[in-house]
Amino acid sequence: MKTIVIKPTLLLLLFAFILLGCSSTNNLTMNVTEPAPVYVPNHIQRIGILNRSESTSNKTLDDIDKIFSAEGLHLDREGADNIIQGMQDEFEKNKTFKDVILVESDKVENPGLGIFPNALSWNMVNQICEENNIDALVVLSFYDTDASIKYNAQTIDKVNAFGIKIPVIEHTAEVNTNILAGFRIYDNANKTILDEIMNSDWSRTIGRGINPVKAAEAIAGRTEAVLQISNGLGHRYALRTYPFKIRVTREYYVKGTDNFEIAMRRAQTGDWDGAAELWELEISNPNSKIAGRACYNMAIINEINGDLLAAKDWASKAYTDYRDKNALRYLNILKNRMAKNELLAMRSN
Repeated sequence: MKTIVIKPTLLLLLFAFILLGCSSTNNLTMNVTEPAPVYVPNHIQRIGILNRSESTSNKTLDDIDKIFSAEGLHLDREGADNIIQGMQDEFEKNKTFKDVILVESDKVENPGLGIFPNALSWNMVNQICEENNIDALVVLSFYDTDASIKYNAQTIDKVNAFGIKIPVIEHTAEVNTNILAGFRIYDNANKTILDEIMNSDWSRTIGRGINPVKAAEAIAGRTEAVLQISNGLGHRYALRTYPFKIRVTREYYVKGTDNFEIAMRRAQTGDWDGAAELWELEISNPNSKIAGRACYNMAIINEINGDLLAAKDWASKAYTDYRDKNALRYLNILKNRMAKNELLAMRSN
């Protein structure tokens, strides 16, 4: 008698296939809108952007730091300007605020030395807001670039004019630049700091040449790369004040009766309303397990259609009346979404 040997990998594939074939649920994905990471109250209609990042004291020590960290003479200033420009462009593009203005003040100090300074006093914030007729102040409180240079030399083969390979020494210079930026948003009316965060990014540029000087000279794009990244940091920070969309995954039942399997095929073609017609037929099924699954799926279709209150009611019924454990988990997800939607409504009103 011939013995058949099944390889372990094939056995795992067969097992996975059986599990998938027997699964009682399928997954769907949908877009949902999340509240902004930074909630900006509706009374804030005019905002000002202030660059506080340039040091107003300890100039000598700050300049020495630039030399030792291989920073360009004006790179920090230009980088901060690019962050400010990025924020302004993003705020103006989204048009949530009536006015976005650049603010300057010779009364605001920054100790420098690569530290995130203390928050401005509310007297100072109020003075700036009154002078510029703004409701809130968005401040680039800190900006710093910290660079390191690595040199390396290795022998490589070069083909000369006669087609002969000859060994030559190639020098490589690599500059890694860490970019740090600190932000605060001051709500002048409520005397509240709405956000306080440090963000970072980095740039890596490489140059090669026949000697270390030529290798370093070849790093021509370092400044431009840092400025582009800084501009992106400004855009990304402004986006913290806006809602955003994410893709979420939901499970729905596809097994139990013929109606569930037909509804699955309808759903796979995008006919969710047609699937819901069949699920609704099963909500009074004498089998409590089937009825619970039908109620759960009715919660799903209502979330798809944007009716979270009805979705919550169906999910609650699936759990309380039919003890569907998946429904309890889904119910908590829906409650969380409804709470977030309240925040979204507060900003849009």
